[in-house]
Amino acid sequence: MEAAERLVRTWVASPRDKEVEDTASGIASGEIKLLHVVKALGEYLISEEGDLRNKGVDFLAAVLSKCPPQFFNRQSTKVLLGFFTSKLDDTETVIPALRGLLALTAVPSLIEADAVEICTSVFAHVKMQALVQAQRFIVFSIFDSLIAKQRDALRNMGDTFLSAYIALVDGEKDPRNLMVAFAIARVVAIEFDISRKVEDLFNITFCYFPITFRPPPDDPYGITADDLRNALRSCLDASPLFGSPAIPLFIDKLNAGSPVTKRDTLQTLAICLPVYGPGIARTMARKLWSSLKLEIFQPTDAVTEEEALKTTQVLIKTIYADDSTPDAEIEGLAKDACEECILILKEPEKSQAKPAIKVLSAFMSTTPSISRYTLSHAIPHLIKLFLNPDELPNRGAVLTLLFSLIAAARDSTLKAASSTSSASPEEAPFLLPYKDEVLGALITGLKTPSSTLAAIEGLSALVTTPGLLEDEEVGFVVQNVNDVISGPREDASGVIDAALDLLTAISATAPTHVSESTLPLLFSALPDRAPAREDAAAREKYRAALSSLTRLCSQAVLFETLVVRLLTRLSLLCSSGASSDDPEPAAAYAHALLTTLANVLVKKAERGDVDVPKYIERLVPRLFNLLFFSALVDREGLFVATGRIVTVAARLVNLVIQTLPEARQKVFVDTLVAAYLKGEVGQLAAGDLKLPMDDRIAPFEPGATESQGNLVAMFSQAIVALRKEITISVGDQVEFLRKLLYWSVHEAKNALQRESAWHIIAAVVNKRAQDLDSLLFPQLAEFWQSEIQPPNSADSRRLAIGAWTWVSKALLVRSHPQALPTIDRLFELFDDDDVNWDAARAVGLIGATDKILTKKNHVVIKILYAQRYANSVLPKLVEGAQSRVDPRRQTAYLVALTSLIKSIPKSAYEHEMPTLMPLLLRGLDLPDTEIRANVIDTLLAAAQSDVSAGPKDIKDGSIVAEHATSLTAVMLKNSSVATMADMKVRIAALRYLAVLPRVVRYDVLHPQRSVVLKTLSIILDDPKRVVRKEAVDARTNWYTYNG
Repeated sequence: MEAAERLVRTWVASPRDKEVEDTASGIASGEIKLLHVVKALGEYLISEEGDLRNKGVDFLAAVLSKCPPQFFNRQSTKVLLGFFTSKLDDTETVIPALRGLLALTAVPSLIEADAVEICTSVFAHVKMQALVQAQRFIVFSIFDSLIAKQRDALRNMGDTFLSAYIALVDGEKDPRNLMVAFAIARVVAIEFDISRKVEDLFNITFCYFPITFRPPPDDPYGITADDLRNALRSCLDASPLFGSPAIPLFIDKLNAGSPVTKRDTLQTLAICLPVYGPGIARTMARKLWSSLKLEIFQPTDAVTEEEALKTTQVLIKTIYADDSTPDAEIEGLAKDACEECILILKEPEKSQAKPAIKVLSAFMSTTPSISRYTLSHAIPHLIKLFLNPDELPNRGAVLTLLFSLIAAARDSTLKAASSTSSASPEEAPFLLPYKDEVLGALITGLKTPSSTLAAIEGLSALVTTPGLLEDEEVGFVVQNVNDVISGPREDASGVIDAALDLLTAISATAPTHVSESTLPLLFSALPDRAPAREDAAAREKYRAALSSLTRLCSQAVLFETLVVRLLTRLSLLCSSGASSDDPEPAAAYAHALLTTLANVLVKKAERGDVDVPKYIERLVPRLFNLLFFSALVDREGLFVATGRIVTVAARLVNLVIQTLPEARQKVFVDTLVAAYLKGEVGQLAAGDLKLPMDDRIAPFEPGATESQGNLVAMFSQAIVALRKEITISVGDQVEFLRKLLYWSVHEAKNALQRESAWHIIAAVVNKRAQDLDSLLFPQLAEFWQSEIQPPNSADSRRLAIGAWTWVSKALLVRSHPQALPTIDRLFELFDDDDVNWDAARAVGLIGATDKILTKKNHVVIKILYAQRYANSVLPKLVEGAQSRVDPRRQTAYLVALTSLIKSIPKSAYEHEMPTLMPLLLRGLDLPDTEIRANVIDTLLAAAQSDVSAGPKDIKDGSIVAEHATSLTAVMLKNSSVATMADMKVRIAALRYLAVLPRVVRYDVLHPQRSVVLKTLSIILDDPKRVVRKEAVDARTNWYTYNG
């Protein structure tokens, strides 16, 4: 008793949650009796001072809300209920009394009679208009709790409850309360007998339609207009009894509302109509169709039109929910609307024909009987129009309309098939009775240029309709489409692309027809020997055929044929056409053939096609055979082993090996190493061309020809694609890497060979670092001392820095502990005049992403490695670029900084932009044009982020605005051909000038406006068209720039 008194007095003196929680905990543990709390509150509960009575009741209600519900027995519940209901007629205690009642509604000992008493007391004493939002929310919460736990008691009150509740909640406007009110109203409408109170209940809900609520900025409650809209719809579709009063009002809103209101009304109608039922839908069908028709045939916007079509579908489904009506006996709205649309379609070229066919297409997704009825009237009509000689100029328009209907019928068939259980018999496609007439019209349409595209689209819809066309008919379609792709391509306007899409769709289900009919046609356009340099028409012909093959041949059977045929042509080129006075046409042809294979294989690999690994036997050996032959023969004019061709072939090898399982990779890499390091090429390079027996492949040997050296790219791409579990069988791997480093610096004859070697080194170091640690880093230290430090030549040292860069990248991406110490060695070169800029660029390039160290190549990559690298290196670079102690080192730091920010994600440095901006502006004075372009691209990204920012950030306080004057001057300098010869820099500068007016206030840039416009008018005469285009865009932005 004493504890209860102490807690009560303390709370009354200074209300805090602690006393309430301590009291509730004491009651739950048995240390404090509820009776003790009531006695302690006695003087306050009966006090003549309203404030004290309020505090007394409030404390008791707060304690009850904290106590476990199962704590209250029947007796205590009854006593507390009587107490709180008696306090409802006291204006000083009504609010805490409501809180107490809310707590009681959750206790298990509350019975139906108690629920009725609560409702009666609230109805009698609570005046909602006198309460603020939070207090009204308590009332709604009481009824919400009672509806959830004592629904039968409220339902048994009948009209008494409904009348009183409707009167109580009428006029509520707060969104938080409405969310609860709508939930209550839905339950009431569904589970209570509202037949005598339909109009009253409907009025207190529909009055909120449509929802126009806009949440205030930074709304802590998070209630959106969509939340309210969905909650209100759940009320309006709660009972079929709402149909009669609702539909006329919906029609009024649809006819007189704004576009937003129209869309809301249409969406709500689509939800409500199935609930309201076919009776009211049939009664109001004509009026609804009149309003819906207006939104379809004279739409305010495309979204409203789409919603009107969806609502029309729902209306038809609702009216014809009983699908047992024979097709010939369809009456009512469907028949009238169908006849009305077909009447419009008698003039297919008119604008109204499109919405009419949309309506008929919408009917296809309603019920099977309506779908069949629609097709039975629309298809014969459109076919008759197509065959009418008087309508010959409109055949394209007719086929376009026919395509829309076919596509809708196909979609309806697919939907029906997906919803039909596997045990049920499949229903025949709706188009089946009209297949022959439709197919004939579409094939005829293919022959006329004006209708070819529409015919192809229609055929595409036909062939993708399951169960519609027989296999022979699909073959007939393919033969006719072949005539399109083999015809002249001038003014094709997408026809060829559409035809290829159609053939691609057919190849997914019936590849035999494409393989036997289309591919021979395309292969016949590929010559056995490359066209002469001056034969542009023949060259364009084979390019077009290869483009078509790229689109078509990703399916397994077709790709297999593609590989065989293209490799055969490559073999012919390499053997019979190898030597020529002008090898360039043959080289271009070979490159095009290999690129076609690579483009298709990329698509297959990205899709995860299961047939890719098998090309380790069917493609890879023949590629090695071709290139080994060309490298070993090495006659004058031989073209195949040139850099660009080897690069594409190596990419093909990489794509195949990426997909191989570990065991198969191990077998292959042993064969690969035997061929490249031991000259045992027989197993690796099996193919049509017989390799010379008096020579062997030895690309790493001193004195190897450039053709043989280029083959290192094939070796490299194969090694790069290996899984990390694979060990290359080269004996001492560290010694192998040491020799590769030496070869890349001293023996490699071109950039392809050097970079290929570096890629091998990077892949091995990344994947096998744990096996190499003890020996690798001493070798690297020796390499640094012998190759990168003076007195080696500057060119040799630059190449060695390139190798060091790739080793550092390999360690960095796997977050190796030695990565940063390895990178830090590059800073030692910043005061070396010969290589300081090369070392500085390397610091930036190390953080850049590339196509070698990727997950696809099974490289070990740790997440956020680039961000960690930036966090480590960026402060050092900023400090060095700001230091003026040694101008030479300062410039090197600046070069490294500009290289780094181009390489790393923007998120890694954007927080440093206030510090970086002055340094970047200095970077624009460096003579290196690549650095300037990188800096401008970085600045452009920062400016564009301001454009994308909210109105609070844009043009006010942005980093760009602070340096706007300097930026304008330096960009003008870099955009003129008189002061900047590099086109890439000029383009970047002009793009930046174009974005400046969008991120800087007018009063800041106004002094520069006239100078900018004058300079840009001069730049409009730039010799490069692409630069002139950017100048026009920039000048337009500045010309329209005003305060």
